[in-house]
Amino acid sequence: MHVRLLQLAWLPAAAAALLPSALARPNSTYTNPILPGFHPDPSCIFVPEWDETFFCASSSFNAFPGIPLHASKDLQNWKLIGHVLNREEQLPRLAQTNRSTSGIWAPSIRYDDKKKTFWVVTTLVDDDRPDADPTRWDNVIFQAKNPYSPQSWSIATQFTFQGYDTSPFWDVDGKTYIVGAHAWRVAPGIMLAEADLNTGKLGEWKTIWQGSGGSSPEGPHIYRKDGWYYLIAAEGGTGLDHMVTMARSKNLWGPYENNHANPVLTNANTTQYFQTVGHADLFQDPSGNWWGVALSTRAGPEYLNFPMVRETVMVPVTWARNEFPVWSPVRGEMSGWAMPRADKELPGPGPFITEGDVIDFEPGTSLPAHFTYWRYPIPSSYVVSPPEKPGTLRLAPSRLNLTALNGNYAGPEGQTFVGRRQQDTLFTFSVDMEFPPSTPGKAKSEIGTEAEAGVSVFLTQNHHFDLGVVMLPPGSSTGVFPGQNSTTTTPQNSSELSPHFRFRGISYIPVPADIVVPVPEAWQGAPLRLEIRASNVSHYALSAGPADAMSQMQTLLEVGNDAVSWGFTGVLLGVYATTNGNDGSTPAYFSRWRYTPQGQYRD
Repeated sequence: MHVRLLQLAWLPAAAAALLPSALARPNSTYTNPILPGFHPDPSCIFVPEWDETFFCASSSFNAFPGIPLHASKDLQNWKLIGHVLNREEQLPRLAQTNRSTSGIWAPSIRYDDKKKTFWVVTTLVDDDRPDADPTRWDNVIFQAKNPYSPQSWSIATQFTFQGYDTSPFWDVDGKTYIVGAHAWRVAPGIMLAEADLNTGKLGEWKTIWQGSGGSSPEGPHIYRKDGWYYLIAAEGGTGLDHMVTMARSKNLWGPYENNHANPVLTNANTTQYFQTVGHADLFQDPSGNWWGVALSTRAGPEYLNFPMVRETVMVPVTWARNEFPVWSPVRGEMSGWAMPRADKELPGPGPFITEGDVIDFEPGTSLPAHFTYWRYPIPSSYVVSPPEKPGTLRLAPSRLNLTALNGNYAGPEGQTFVGRRQQDTLFTFSVDMEFPPSTPGKAKSEIGTEAEAGVSVFLTQNHHFDLGVVMLPPGSSTGVFPGQNSTTTTPQNSSELSPHFRFRGISYIPVPADIVVPVPEAWQGAPLRLEIRASNVSHYALSAGPADAMSQMQTLLEVGNDAVSWGFTGVLLGVYATTNGNDGSTPAYFSRWRYTPQGQYRD
């Protein structure tokens, strides 16, 4: 019912099994990743009655809006159509998560063609709590009649399970089930229970498979085909040993027999650029061809420079009758089944995944759909085109900076930060910034020491690089701005604050020392241009200059991206404003927001 199998009635079964290769148009070529940047743990479906559209959901952890949804008509052009978690009322507890690896893990999207309903089942994980603590795992269900409508997505319905990576399945008898990964440090295994998705009421959880022998079996989905129940899982952890394994049974409750070809998909123990391949899902296209999606990290076996971290890749799959599916290995350039004809006619706010940004915050507009916060924002802190400065984004400062309380938690105060995903190996991201703003009659001393605004390469609260303008007293400099020959003209015995450029970084590995240099006096009182550029696969260049004289832009430093190559998420590029724990309310104004893709490395 929920996996669409196409077969021509007049063909014998053996011939029908050969349909994908026998009747397909010439093979297509395409490139991975299909969803570059922070898009891990993909789950994808094909829904014929929604204009033959493919839908993919991915993990969002502490990012908000959460659970991004991408749609495509042709498997080539993927458009952001919205987010499942788009209102705080749906799941208020996201505001309280502690640790950068907490939040929304591994959503599974499915469509019930009898009830005409989209379902997303996922887990909000408090990763700071012990695995044996039942409150660590907050499993939830969302539903919608219209995936393009934010308001259609329901408030979360909770259900009890000591585990994660939960996924719904409908059997041929009409019963509904949820399959999930039990907390593997407690007792590894894939478990199943009958479920009412509307209420969250469950039957008894039972272990149906303990994996093929790899560590931490997780990420399960169930498919019914040719009278078999096929179970897919991820094993080996989400690092270099990650892999996809499968088992099958004639009975939903098992026993499940291992696929002797396991792992069916992995790049472990290879020299391939695409590593950490795992956490997969299967779906068909309108021609009946099978495809698989999985997460992968463009790191090579060295596993050092991968700031986009875990991305979504796609491979063609051959699934003969009564056999286990055969997956093509993940590569940067792929040859696969003939794809549907190119078609970009899709609703939703966008953008398409390969597009850059040219955003001028015009009056009457709102922040673009792909802009992302860290947990829930305070809406009044972000004003598009305020009356005093039309064509800008006004940020009100938060007391907390991007590291917040301890590098993991921000509490109800939150942080003033908004960004977009890094989705290209090479790119330039830049904005104009007016800070401190030119306010007649307001002295610099009224702005407050450590008042700061700028741009950030933000992976998590404990992994980020910031280039900002900060108000500091004389004597705070560590040097001079490149191309300048003096630190400041402000007398050293003066108490007057003055604007300084400051670079700061935090990571679990060593980062460059803070750099503090005065903003040249000729540039003060006017907008500045701040820029982050990925000049190669391993380094960012952070630059600044006057907004109206690009020839005077200077690079303050180049910094290795290994310090933001870590964990579960992926780099966000954005803007922030903070008082660094002090009193103050001076806003920052940003304009001419640009993100320019300049190249992808795929091998």
